[in-house]
Amino acid sequence: MTTMSTRPAESDALAVLREVEQRVLWLSTAVVHHANRVRPNPTGLKVGGHQASSASMVTIMTALWFEHLRAGDRVSVKPHASPVLHAVNYLLGELDQRYLTTLREFGGLQSYPSRSKDPDPVDYSTGSVGIGATAPIWGALARRYVEAKGGHTGAGRQYSLVGDAELDEGAVWEAVLDPMVAELGELVWIVDVNRQSLDRVVPNIGVTRLQGMFAAAGWQVLTVKYGRVLQELFERPGGDALRRRIDEMTNPEYQRLLRCRPEQLRERLPAGDAALQRLVAGLDDDTLHACIRNLGGHDLGALGEAFEAIDDTRPTVVFAYTVKGYGLASEGHPQNHSSLLTEEQLGELAARVGTSVDAPWERFTPGSAPARLCAAVAERLRREPVAAAAVPELPADIGRTPSGTATTQAALGRTLLDLTRSAPEAAARVVTLCPDVSSSTNLGGWVNKVGVWSVAERPDWFDDDPETILHWRERPEGQHVELGIAETNLVGLLGELGATWSRWGEPLLPIGVLYDPFVERALEPWSFGIYAGGQSILVGTPSGVTLAPEGGAHQSITTPSVGLEQPGCTSYEPAFAIDVEWTLLAALARLGRPDGTSAYLRLSTRPVDQSLAAVPCDPAARERRRRQVVAGAYPLVRASDPPAVTLAAMGACVPEALAAAARLEALGHPVDVVCVTSPGLLFEAVQARAGQGYERGPGQSWVLDAAFPARRAAPLVTLLDGHPHTLAFLAGIHRVRAAHLGVTRFGQSGDLDAVQRHHGLDADTVVRAALDLI
Repeated sequence: MTTMSTRPAESDALAVLREVEQRVLWLSTAVVHHANRVRPNPTGLKVGGHQASSASMVTIMTALWFEHLRAGDRVSVKPHASPVLHAVNYLLGELDQRYLTTLREFGGLQSYPSRSKDPDPVDYSTGSVGIGATAPIWGALARRYVEAKGGHTGAGRQYSLVGDAELDEGAVWEAVLDPMVAELGELVWIVDVNRQSLDRVVPNIGVTRLQGMFAAAGWQVLTVKYGRVLQELFERPGGDALRRRIDEMTNPEYQRLLRCRPEQLRERLPAGDAALQRLVAGLDDDTLHACIRNLGGHDLGALGEAFEAIDDTRPTVVFAYTVKGYGLASEGHPQNHSSLLTEEQLGELAARVGTSVDAPWERFTPGSAPARLCAAVAERLRREPVAAAAVPELPADIGRTPSGTATTQAALGRTLLDLTRSAPEAAARVVTLCPDVSSSTNLGGWVNKVGVWSVAERPDWFDDDPETILHWRERPEGQHVELGIAETNLVGLLGELGATWSRWGEPLLPIGVLYDPFVERALEPWSFGIYAGGQSILVGTPSGVTLAPEGGAHQSITTPSVGLEQPGCTSYEPAFAIDVEWTLLAALARLGRPDGTSAYLRLSTRPVDQSLAAVPCDPAARERRRRQVVAGAYPLVRASDPPAVTLAAMGACVPEALAAAARLEALGHPVDVVCVTSPGLLFEAVQARAGQGYERGPGQSWVLDAAFPARRAAPLVTLLDGHPHTLAFLAGIHRVRAAHLGVTRFGQSGDLDAVQRHHGLDADTVVRAALDLI
C-alpha cells in the first residue's frame, strides 16, 4: 500500500496561515462552547450558537482576511458564522478579550453580526436570511452615488459570504437580476457550499444550475471544488473514475461517506468500478479519510488562486465547496446545525490545534510568525474614524398655504420641488427611489427637475419629442434612482443610502416611494435596514380604499398600524397638503445623524378641499399648528360648548369626519374634531405620560393636552382608512366610551362613495356611531 501525505508540502507563508486558520477554528468553537456550557444559565433557556456552520467558513474567512482583504473593502458575513468574525477581529486586536465570553449575553456579542449593537466592528448587519447577502449590492450603489456627488468614499470590494441554502431566498435573485447590478465589478459573493440546511442534507443543491443563473445575469463564476489532495489523486490511474464518482453521487450519499470509517470507505466508495477500486486499495487509511473531505473551500491555496482570479469589471461569485463542521467531531453529520461539542471533544480539538481548554483565549506568542502576520494584517486593514458631516439646514415651514383641491400624494412632489428653491443645499442631499412608479406617484416634476442618477450620462432619445411629459435624463448629477419592480430591492438600497452618514461621513436624505399595498412586502428588509443604522423615509402611496376602482387586492388595510409598531420609525398619515409639507420636512430633519430616525408617510390619491385644513393666518398660530401636526395630532374643530362627542380621524377620512360633525351640530350635539397625523407619536405620548421610556427619547406628552384636553373629554369615535385598532388606544387617554371605525375586510372594485359605504367609512356611519355613544 502506498502512503501519501495528507497535506502536500506547504510554503512557509501557507503554513503560518494554516496556524491562524486553526486558531480561528478553536476560538469560534470555544466562544459558542463557553456561552452554552460554561457561563451560568439560571433560566435554563437554550442559548444556541452554530459551531458547525462557523467551522465550514473558517478557511474561507482566514484566506480572505489574512491575505486578500484591504481597508476599503466591506464584508457581509453569513449570520451563523458570527463567531468566526469575532475570532478574526480578536486576533487582529479589534475586539477586547472580555467579550469572548459574552456571546448572546445581554450587552455582549450579538447572535448575528450587527452594525448597531455589536461591540465588534461589523460592516453589514445580517441575520435575516437573504437580506444580509444582498446588502453589499446596495452598499456598492450607495458608495457610487456618494462618489458621483463629490463625496470621498475610497475604493474597495463589497464581499458577501453566503450559505448555499441562503440562495433559496427570492430576495437574492431579485437583487442579482436588477439591471444595475451587472455593472458593479466590486461585488464578490463567496458561497459556502456545504450542502446542508438546518434540518437535513439538501437532496440536490444544483450548483450547476446556480452557476448558469449567475452567468446569465452577467456575473463571473468561479468554482473551488477540490483541494490539492484530491487534485493530486485525480492525476493517478483511476483518478478520472474518482472524480466522476464524487461529481455524480447525490449530496446525501456524499455526506454519509464523511461519517464512514476507512474500512467502510473502501467498501462504499468504489461502487463496483475496478479502476477506482485499485486506486482506493493503494491509499493508506489517513489519506483515504482525508481525501473524501478535501474540498476546495478548506484549501487555503485553492481559495487564494480563486481570489486572485477575480475580474473587477463585473460581479463575481465564487462557489466554494465545504464540509459543515469541518475539523470538528460533528463534521458532516446531517443534524449538526446547532449541535455542540462535548467537553471531551473540545479537549481533543484543543490538543489538535495546539491550545488549551484551561486558557482558551490566548493569542499567539508575541514575535512568532502568526503573531507577526496578525499585526501586519491589522495594520493593513486599519480604517480612520469617520466624522459625519452635518446635513445642511432644512426649513420647518416653506411658507406656502395650499388652496383648491389637492391630494396628499401630489403634495409630496410639490414639497420636493419647493425644497429645491427654499433650501437648495439640503435639497441636493435628497435622493428619491421608485420601483418603476415615478409617474404614477406624482414624482414626474421632481424627476424632470433633478434628473435620473446614472454612473455615466446616457442619451435621452425622447428629449425632443413634444408629447413626452416625463423626461428621463440619466446622468451622474441626477437625484432619482429607478429600480425594477421589486420592493425588496428598493428598500435594500434605501437602507444603504440612509447609512452613508456612518460609513463615509456623507449624509443623504433618501426617500423611497412605492404603492402602499406593497409596503408590507418591503417591510422586512426596510426594518432590517433601520436596525443596521440606515435612516430613510418610506412613502406608501396610493393607500387604503381610496384605490377603490383597483379592488381589494390593492387596498391596504394594516399599514397604518405597521407604521405605528415599527421600531426606529415615526409614521405619519397627513390629511392635507400642508400636513405633508410639515411632516416631510420634520422627517428629513431627523435623517443622517447619530440620533436620527426613519419615517413612514402614508399618502392618498383622494382629492380634498384644502380650505378644510383651516390653516391659521397668524404666524404664531400657524407655527403652533405646525408643531401639533409634527407631534401627532391637532384640533381641527372645537365646539363652542363642551362636546357631546369627539371625532378623531386620520388621513383621507378627515372630510367624512368634518361632514359628520356638521350634521351632528345641526342635530344639537356639539362636536370636537381632531385630526390625527401620527398614531405612533400619540401612543408614545401616552406611554411617556405613564412614565414609560423609549429608546429614542420620551414622547411629547404635551400634544395630548393640545389635541385631547381633559376638560373636553367626551365619548370618542375614531375613523381611518385602515384597521380600526390603530387608533383604538385613544379611548384610554381619558377612559371614555368609544366606537372605532375602519377597514377590517378585503374590499372590491367600485367608486369611492360605494366602497366607503361598504366599509363603514362614510359620514352616515360616523353619525350613527356618534349618536349611539351619545
